[in-house]
Amino acid sequence: MPQYNDMFELSVDDMELIETALQTTRDSLSEVQPEPGSDDEETLRRVHELLGRLHNQKIFYYPKDQVYVSG
Repeated sequence: MPQYNDMFELSVDDMELIETALQTTRDSLSEVQPEPGSDDEETLRRVHELLGRLHNQKIFYYPKDQVYVSG
């Protein structure tokens, strides 16, 4: 049985493209409320979870020599 490659060589631009594609998929699946237990509902759940994992892997930088003001 083949094994999965666990070493990825993706650039930040590649990750941005993947994230945009997932957001587009999420939006198109969310336009019509999927039936409970349907494949679309499962796909939507998996897309949400994957977008969350991608977000949690981002590193956000804050200025070290100034007071951080959000917004």
